[in-house]
Amino acid sequence: MLRPRIIPCLLVHKGGLVKTVGFDQPKYVGDPLNAVRIFNEKEVDELVVLDIDATREGREPDYKLIASLAAECRMPLAYGGGVKSVEQFERLVSLGVEKVSIGAAAALTPDLIAEAASRVGSQSVVVVIDVKLHKSQYQAWTHNGTRMVSSGPVELARLAQAKGAGEIVLNDMDRDGRMQGYNLDLLRQMRAAVSLPITCLGGAGSLADMAGLIREFGVIGAAAGSLFVFKGKYRAVLINYPSRADKDALVAAARSSA
Repeated sequence: MLRPRIIPCLLVHKGGLVKTVGFDQPKYVGDPLNAVRIFNEKEVDELVVLDIDATREGREPDYKLIASLAAECRMPLAYGGGVKSVEQFERLVSLGVEKVSIGAAAALTPDLIAEAASRVGSQSVVVVIDVKLHKSQYQAWTHNGTRMVSSGPVELARLAQAKGAGEIVLNDMDRDGRMQGYNLDLLRQMRAAVSLPITCLGGAGSLADMAGLIREFGVIGAAAGSLFVFKGKYRAVLINYPSRADKDALVAAARSSA
């Protein structure tokens, strides 16, 4: 039976692990490999690693780092950042990456979605849609939130689905790092528009936020960054994740009250 997934999202900046607020103010929180080892011990459902420099700097993924992360990782690994060709998809999958995420490339060259799906399978093709409000309208952005896309997020999601993507990651930039809850209104719009699996990112401040997400949307990816790398009101760096028992209880409680 399909289950909701609770997913830590790690941001890589200049080779280190960071956490941002509103896609800005990167705070160093540790070494990516060390974080993967800790999450291994905590038996996480899935791990997302995003290189927030690669696309903006116009460079390829850091294959050496990714190979090290994939070799260490004992859970499904998703990677995004700097991917813009089918050959890069194939290389990343050959290194052990289960899902390859694209944002700018999906918006600028949507045929890449179909080409990649035909080569590595739809299940390995994830389209990330970074969204923030602009003049009271939700707009999609690329290049780490510096370039606005002409298509709106819902339109972009429909195109991704038509081209053969296997999953959408919906990332609310305005809520990034603020830990004030997910944007359920935006997610309702996306859920009504596409039937693809969706992972929601941006704003999770507690496991209760995740429970509410699962309660309303059922089988969904509940992703977070700050929640799993900070602890307490002073945001001390502490990598954490719910135990298997706590996670099962969270999902069971969400389902029973749905």
